Amino acid sequence: MYDVLIIGAGVIGCAIARELSKYQCDIAVVERESDVCEGTSKANSAIIHAGYDAIPGTLKARFNAKGNAMMTELSKRLDIPFKRDGSMVLCFDEKRISELEELKRRGMENGIEGLQILSRQEAVQIEPSLSDEVVAVLYAPTAGIVCPFEMTIAFAENSVMNGAKYYFNREVTGIRRESGYFDISTSAGNMQAKIVVNAAGVYADVIHNMVCEEKIHITPRRGEYCLMDKNAGALVSHTLFQLPGKFGKGILVTPTVHGNLLVGPTATDEDDREGVYTTGEGLAKVLKEGARSVSSFPNRQVITSFAGLRAHEDSGDFVLGEKADGFFDAAGIASPGLSCAPAIGEYIAGLVAAKLNAVSRCDYVAERKGIPHINTATKEEREALIAADSSFAKVVCRCELVTEGEIKAAIHRPLGAKTLDGIKRRTRAGMGRCQSGFCSPKVLEILAKELDKDISEITKCGEDSGFLIGYNKGGAR
Repeated sequence: MYDVLIIGAGVIGCAIARELSKYQCDIAVVERESDVCEGTSKANSAIIHAGYDAIPGTLKARFNAKGNAMMTELSKRLDIPFKRDGSMVLCFDEKRISELEELKRRGMENGIEGLQILSRQEAVQIEPSLSDEVVAVLYAPTAGIVCPFEMTIAFAENSVMNGAKYYFNREVTGIRRESGYFDISTSAGNMQAKIVVNAAGVYADVIHNMVCEEKIHITPRRGEYCLMDKNAGALVSHTLFQLPGKFGKGILVTPTVHGNLLVGPTATDEDDREGVYTTGEGLAKVLKEGARSVSSFPNRQVITSFAGLRAHEDSGDFVLGEKADGFFDAAGIASPGLSCAPAIGEYIAGLVAAKLNAVSRCDYVAERKGIPHINTATKEEREALIAADSSFAKVVCRCELVTEGEIKAAIHRPLGAKTLDGIKRRTRAGMGRCQSGFCSPKVLEILAKELDKDISEITKCGEDSGFLIGYNKGGAR
């Protein structure tokens, strides 16, 4: 019997788990995939939005402003790569400058500081790469960029350091309310908890509707992206949006915290909750619209493309709070969900703790240190790492300069990596120009050795994603 069972180990579920681990309560996090950060949290724009876009008075507006403000301190405490690069909303038509003014007014009502309307001449002074079509911009200096993988993993690891337990490859198939607790059916057996928190992403309506009389409906909204090589990463120094439309903020062009350039997303409503495919048409639109924002657009520098799904609830806003006795929703978390995650985690955890009459822990560990990376370490730090463990001198991923020591560290941390994608998201091995073409065989070998498994058991991302077919321990056929 757990005090709290959280369904979903994306950024929202892990943020809630971290905040709840500040209290004296037993926490379980159940995830249908093989690792944290396997859904929407792994495939988004990696933006910490300033908060001018959300309609004043909505939950999106409330939690965006607060989540943004929390990021500076959180990034220090949890060792998360984060940078306030500032964002610009680009206007291409003099007749639409009034829409920039409306966004500014909305942002000021939401409490967003530093918003300015800049003329083209003023804008190119701080962002010289702007295309000739740009006539004015809304500048938001508080916007930022983050690594969504490391953010989610940091929340999860910190919660484990404080006692939370994670259960992977467990899909919730039913929830039954008993006297004073919930009986939760999963693909790996039943579990019991006094409180259930629903943070199931694009499946959050399915979970909600198992318990609540008032139903909700989520439409998966697919967004396609192109990721450019680091050769193109310095093209822009701010996150560039275009004036938003019916389906969101349009195609953006942004640097990443790791030095790449990201362009996207499209916005296509789907019936398929697993529809994370890309299309020629969609990627062509990404590149065409991206080229409208900046001059000398590097469309030949694409190293990979991907798609993610946003959980768009019919109300257009988040669904948060206690929706049945002991059942709490964190549903419909579409954009700006990543930006809101810290604040949503704090809010839901506060409600749950009050429901349980939970007492704050006096031994809470508030800080977490990430994996040391040779690529970003100082000369002195590199020498110290190698002196302590010579495997930090053995480069496995040439593109991102990731060593064997980093991969081993990723495996043996709290919630350590067990798959190739798990290593990729924790160390960036395989995220470079060759996209795992060089390093994946060696990573598989390290995983097998460190986990004491046969190499044929190592997968890309869990069940049914094996690499080796027809393999025997005595050798491959």
